[in-house]
Amino acid sequence: MPGNRNGLDAVPARAKSIEHPSAPEGAAAGDAVDARRLTDWLVSRHGDHVGPFAWSRIAGGRSNITLHVTDARGHAFILRRPPEGPLLASAHDVLREFRILSALRGQPVPTPAPLALCESPSILGAPFYTMAFEPGLVLRSPDDTAGLSDGGRARVGHAMIDVLADLHGIDPEAVGLGTLGRRDGYLERQLTRWHRQWQSSSTRRLPALDEAHQRLTADIPRQQRVSIVHGDFRLDNVVLGPQGDVRAVLDWELCTLGDPLADLGLFLVYWTQPGEDTSHLYTSVPTTTPGFATRDELVERYRERTDLDLDRIGFYMAFGLWKLACIGEGICVRDRAAGLDVGTLSKQVGLLAEKALTTLRGSS
Repeated sequence: MPGNRNGLDAVPARAKSIEHPSAPEGAAAGDAVDARRLTDWLVSRHGDHVGPFAWSRIAGGRSNITLHVTDARGHAFILRRPPEGPLLASAHDVLREFRILSALRGQPVPTPAPLALCESPSILGAPFYTMAFEPGLVLRSPDDTAGLSDGGRARVGHAMIDVLADLHGIDPEAVGLGTLGRRDGYLERQLTRWHRQWQSSSTRRLPALDEAHQRLTADIPRQQRVSIVHGDFRLDNVVLGPQGDVRAVLDWELCTLGDPLADLGLFLVYWTQPGEDTSHLYTSVPTTTPGFATRDELVERYRERTDLDLDRIGFYMAFGLWKLACIGEGICVRDRAAGLDVGTLSKQVGLLAEKALTTLRGSS
């Protein structure tokens, strides 16, 4: 699913000044807040920044809210906070995100530097944290690839695979993330969790989703390694340089310990090649333009970097498709209840379920 971004050259959804204490921040940062209190907090935690501050909400996503903040000198940083409204107990944990970013500093995986953490809800109505702004390219559509150099497209996939392999090679205990999640049974837990959520919220029958769940549950591959799993590793969750290098990996909200091939499988779901049908995906796909590495090339590079057995990678791609369908159906239910048009998304959920089933049949 498209998530919120924290190092983008994106067009902000809206901008708000927090120079005046009475300035309402509702849509951008949660409920109305005391802007002077927030300004005082930012100044006290960011000694090299000078008020007044202005912020803009980075558009897109249905996850944690991401704000691009600039000070009076034009210096920028990022603020992340949970969305408004009732939340699941384990969801949108920005304190956990801050912990992960802090633990990964100095590791071979490029991440935005965490700057300051506010655990109290007294300022924004929820905890939040700030981190460094990472300038660069975020590819969300074929048009965005124009910012890459001639060889940049060919290098992007290899660079992302190298970062993913580096992440999966980190010892969680060595960086203080040994308690980030359970170490075994990752796929079993994921299949149970998302199927239960779909059953409890959906108001329609989706036989393909049920059949895919049954097939996935009946034939779960052996987990070869316990790794730090990003949970949503794809093109528009990284900041790139014009030469195709990865400057920062974003959006660590779903990060946990688990099966590294779940990350690879979802990455390959989004890495759609020219001529392939993308109607099941929620976003346009930059890799449908010529010049990017093929999916097979990226699988081989990951194999070389990790020595993991990738013979069941089709299963992991099917799992990624099935999980996206479950998540999408949950969003459909919430949006429909809010009176929003869910026609396109509802159709995509069905297509994702069918694609998951087709992928399973083809990989068996």
